[in-house]
Amino acid sequence: MKSIKTLALACSLLSLSFGCSDKKFLEVDPTGALTDEQLNTPANIEKQVIAAYSQLGNDVYRTPYTSMWPYGNVRAGDAYKGGGGTADVDAFHFYETFAFNRVDVGNTDELWFLLYIGVSRANDALRRLDAVSDAAMPNKAIRQGEARFLRGHFYFLLKEVFKRVPYIDQTVATNDYATVSNVALSNDALWGKIADDFRFAAANLPATQPEVGRATKSAAQAYLAKTLLYQAYTQNDNNAVTGIDQAKLTEVVSLCDQVSTAGYALNADYATNFLTVGDNSRESVFAIQFSRNDGTPKGRTDRGNELNYPMNPDYGCCSFHQPSQNLVNAYKTDAQGLPLFTTFNNSDLRADVPADFQANAVDPRLDHTVAIPTHPYKYDPTFVFQNSWVRVPQVYGYFMSMKENVLPSDPSFQKNPPFMSTSKNWTVIRYADVLLWKAEALIELNRAAEALPIINQIRQRAQNSTARLKNSAGQPISNYRIGLYPSSGWTQAYAREALRFERRLEFAMEGYRFFDLTRWGIAATYLNTYFSVEKTKRQYLTTANFTAGRDEYMPIPLNQINFSRGLYQQNPGW
Repeated sequence: MKSIKTLALACSLLSLSFGCSDKKFLEVDPTGALTDEQLNTPANIEKQVIAAYSQLGNDVYRTPYTSMWPYGNVRAGDAYKGGGGTADVDAFHFYETFAFNRVDVGNTDELWFLLYIGVSRANDALRRLDAVSDAAMPNKAIRQGEARFLRGHFYFLLKEVFKRVPYIDQTVATNDYATVSNVALSNDALWGKIADDFRFAAANLPATQPEVGRATKSAAQAYLAKTLLYQAYTQNDNNAVTGIDQAKLTEVVSLCDQVSTAGYALNADYATNFLTVGDNSRESVFAIQFSRNDGTPKGRTDRGNELNYPMNPDYGCCSFHQPSQNLVNAYKTDAQGLPLFTTFNNSDLRADVPADFQANAVDPRLDHTVAIPTHPYKYDPTFVFQNSWVRVPQVYGYFMSMKENVLPSDPSFQKNPPFMSTSKNWTVIRYADVLLWKAEALIELNRAAEALPIINQIRQRAQNSTARLKNSAGQPISNYRIGLYPSSGWTQAYAREALRFERRLEFAMEGYRFFDLTRWGIAATYLNTYFSVEKTKRQYLTTANFTAGRDEYMPIPLNQINFSRGLYQQNPGW
């Protein structure tokens, strides 16, 4: 109080000394500001591009967008929210059940805000790059390609979550942001803008970069293929799929082929993708780079996944992101080692019955993806997952996620009390995705026969990925049986079902499933069927329900509509 009174007295004396009419003393140039001219130098522009890269991993536990797990897995029926109960980060509970989601959920608003920070940083870099000459900055076009790649990435995430978002590029003045409508562009035109960024990046980025982590030509081609694949499934205003653009599918195939000729390949062992030793491997097309012991107080670690560790003493918190019973059951295979498309969920592989995993044949990817009681955790036969490691099993069961986690002995592991973290990369695009995008496009082009060896290539790698799945006696953890699809009976309809099932098994818990269901136009049917069974096993899902024409996308946050003074239009159904 004494300091405040002193400050008030000083201000009063200043008022008496200078009077209200003479305000020239207030006209002082700021001492900590830099002009555009000072910032528009090659050295400073390089820093601005790096700042745009840094936003890739600037998410936090309550609003993750590194792996997109609350939006892509929890909403898809592949995962339960987990944690300490339905009130623990309750926004994720709202997302999971759909029925309780609202337009004023703060976490949704923060997601929008953080992703637009990424857009803003990319735009600022591009604005400054536009102001510098090629002579002054010989690598200008490359940095423009990187900035547009990053902007495309952030817009892709915004688009798949919210659908209708305002498109703002570097030519829009900051003061004009609130004048850009979120429906100024059609659904197709907005996808086109995102595709344009990746096209530019593909045309201007080099095949290799001198610094690991920078976007390359192949990364841009792959992301363009993904964008065109999503765009190919045309949607009406009520989110229903109305057709598939064959020309875009043809370009997807061509782009995937170009990525394939750049030297990428599947890692011999599926596990490599989820270990620190696999960072920037031959399967990694583009990855977010994390670090620790880098001179900063806490390092730059993966904070978006830091809730997702078990509750044992080696970790301590917080048991979020738990695989669903439905997902675990999906890994069962028949006598030929093929998925049980329609009957996999007729019975449960129970966490409290270890014998179930020997009595039933399963795809090896189950034990790469799901932590199961009595099974080694993260490939360490001496570190066995226990029932006690789960926080509230009476609500969410006993299974836990593993792909995003590392062992406590891993050099990338770091505690960020009360949470856990890692400097292991998060791969945004891996080569397996490129292969399955191509296979999907071929199937929808009625060229299913060409897709068969691609899908079998993915399954062959899974078949060969059991070396790390052993217990302390050197025996297989589960009864592994996985086969390849035969050519007989490989119709377009069967191939489509196989492809969609394969994407689920290959990328489970990696943040993609819900967005696949939405672009295929099957989210409502799929999820309400899921809820009808799963709510008999998980009481908290009793009121869960997916509303077609609404729940395919998140609502536009109320805060953002208020910011635009009502210019932004709310998504249908909200």
